[in-house]
Amino acid sequence: MTFPLTKPLKLAALLALTAFGAQAAPCGNNAGGFEAWKAAFAQEAAAQGVGQRGLAALAGTQYASKTIAADRNQKSFKYSLDKFMQVRGANTIVAQGRKRKAQNAAFFNSLERAYGVPAGVLLAIHGMETGFGNFMGDSNVLSAITTLAYDCRRSDFFTPHAMAALMLVDRGSLSPNTIGARHGEVGHTQFLPGNVLRYGVDGDGNGRVDLTKMADALASTANYLRQKGWRPGAGYQPGEPNYAVIKQWNAAGVYQQAIAIMGAKIDG
Repeated sequence: MTFPLTKPLKLAALLALTAFGAQAAPCGNNAGGFEAWKAAFAQEAAAQGVGQRGLAALAGTQYASKTIAADRNQKSFKYSLDKFMQVRGANTIVAQGRKRKAQNAAFFNSLERAYGVPAGVLLAIHGMETGFGNFMGDSNVLSAITTLAYDCRRSDFFTPHAMAALMLVDRGSLSPNTIGARHGEVGHTQFLPGNVLRYGVDGDGNGRVDLTKMADALASTANYLRQKGWRPGAGYQPGEPNYAVIKQWNAAGVYQQAIAIMGAKIDG
């Protein structure tokens, strides 16, 4: 069940407001202007319908120095596929993935019926992103995503995700204390807030989307892949139709290949 939004605002609309936001809330390259930026961004957020919970969460955010350090010190990915699989623990992911698929067969079958995405792909992603939920990050999501929206390096990209995060606080999908990854990704499969808003699904039927819950995260991941063009029943190895969809999950070629390889072994 897709989470009902009382004030729908698709990511395209959020992207459209980014240009306006860049003028109203100037970016910066250090912590010095963060509080002034927050005040300006709060006005934009209120104009877009963000309520008191979202605005209070914004007021409580802090400049995330660790996020900036991580964003500015990314190194090009040079692992071979074999090295990547070794570092990621591919054999362990496959073994655990098979076990989890068997233990939750009805759940994964229901996802494949609804979205056409087989369990192996979802479990490969789940295993690589967070070790099946064992480590979902160490950073405050709201502080991370607002810091990146403020920082000049990629403000245009992260501003709509920051706005989405405030809307998700209003709707109960995030809290001011939600912990996620350094770049504001949240949950078992590490969605940015704008993608939670756009693709989030209530997988456990409790009336709200919370990607720190496994059922919601895996249903949302299946929905994301389907909305990106996943063709039910088609293959997902290199050269097959659904491999192009896997490419949209992560830009690294070795990551894409790893999903296909591990997914096939889990499904096999």
